[in-house]
Amino acid sequence: MQKVLETELQPQAGAVNPPRPARSGGGHLFVPARWHRPVVLKWLRRTHAWLGMWGAALGLLFGATGLLLNHRATMKIPGPAHNNTQWQLSLAQQPADIDTLVLQLQQELAIAKPPHQKKVEAAGPAPWPGAMQPERWLIAFATPKATVNAEYWVGNLSVSIKRMDPNLLAKLNRLHMATGASAAWILLTDTLAGALIALSLTGMLLWTKLHGSRLLALGIGGTSLGLLLLLGISA
Repeated sequence: MQKVLETELQPQAGAVNPPRPARSGGGHLFVPARWHRPVVLKWLRRTHAWLGMWGAALGLLFGATGLLLNHRATMKIPGPAHNNTQWQLSLAQQPADIDTLVLQLQQELAIAKPPHQKKVEAAGPAPWPGAMQPERWLIAFATPKATVNAEYWVGNLSVSIKRMDPNLLAKLNRLHMATGASAAWILLTDTLAGALIALSLTGMLLWTKLHGSRLLALGIGGTSLGLLLLLGISA
């Protein structure tokens, strides 16, 4: 009985193993064949992974605030809000020029940053006939924490101040747009922008596990690009 079983288990002479089904695509389709070396592919994966880790926190911030900003006008998402206040700031004497007034406002309002807008409107006819209006100075300060607009008519002893204080979500939106942000913050977010570009390129090169053809990949990417251009033009 044992000999019969051994005979049945032995492969018969001349038997041919059935061919394995061929894979449909797969592999590093966008990587040239000469780069299909362990060192290159390992470097590519590590670069993609470490760039993703570097931009993870900033990516979450910009992704969430980008969603809020995308809906700030149409299909609004509740959350971001501003507390608006307005008052008249008294002056001890008339400022000699707009730069003098800027220094006074920085001291009175405890604003260290210089204004992002400083404008002088010349004196001229008033909207109603037979009257002249004096020179007007417009000064605006912007920081991630608040926006302050000052309006001064030359000859007055007071300045009209309008202050807008955002809540937490609105502050995050202002950081997204770099409103009043420092040069260090802008440079930091520039590194995120560069990382996103690199992640897009390395992610395309690492498109390996979908087992699709190059034609399918180009079709998906082309469709996405086409929708982006179409909706961007018609927006």
